[in-house]
Amino acid sequence: MVNSTPEFESHPAVINGFSELMSEVFGPENGVAVRSAVGMTLPMNIAVEIEAMFELY
Repeated sequence: MVNSTPEFESHPAVINGFSELMSEVFGPENGVAVRSAVGMTLPMNIAVEIEAMFELY
């Protein structure tokens, strides 16, 4: 979820940063996942909210 105004349309570009970070941390074979990117007003002026599930071995 990306805190944005109604005119902003680059939500996927913002969330790509998180996807790239997870790929860098866990490796491309483990860190790439399905995701969605939506714009909305978030509480306390939070810039981005990420929800994730990880399976550790």
